[in-house]
Amino acid sequence: MSKAWMHFKTITYHKYLVMQGCFKVGLYKQGLMHDLSKYSPAEFLVGAKYYQGDRSPNNAEREDIGYSSAWLHHKGRNKHHYEYWIDYSSKEIPGGMAPASMPNKYIIEMLMDRIAACKVYHGADYTDSDPLAYYERGRELSIMHKKTKKKLEFLLRMLADRGEEYTFRYIRRHILKNGR
Repeated sequence: MSKAWMHFKTITYHKYLVMQGCFKVGLYKQGLMHDLSKYSPAEFLVGAKYYQGDRSPNNAEREDIGYSSAWLHHKGRNKHHYEYWIDYSSKEIPGGMAPASMPNKYIIEMLMDRIAACKVYHGADYTDSDPLAYYERGRELSIMHKKTKKKLEFLLRMLADRGEEYTFRYIRRHILKNGR
């Protein structure tokens, strides 16, 4: 099978899993719209070229040319990535970059994105602690707003300790009760 077809199947399955999770907590529009930019030529062609099946093609592109053009395109169009919310700062770091706090609905979509990525790449070996473990491996590198980080870490720990059903119910009842 071609790498393009395999990449298409991978991103579509990932999108399906995120959509499934978003629907379970009431984020219907975000579930439908999640990661549509991955089908654009700027992201899809790069993803197909660097497709490996067991990790993000963006990492392979980054290793090959020193950055990921697909990721740069993707993060600027998808609000569920904390990198989307980094802006110039006039207060915290004058002239530097600073993170903005993410709205809850995007934090939840980010959680669903992480769950789905782990399910795609771990397959039958997936456990509810995988998204937390993945997050912890890169936590030191993230430039995430402290409120966003606190909520994400809380939910990842809840997922690891109490499971998906409990965590999704908590999200519906306590975080997204107003649909935001």
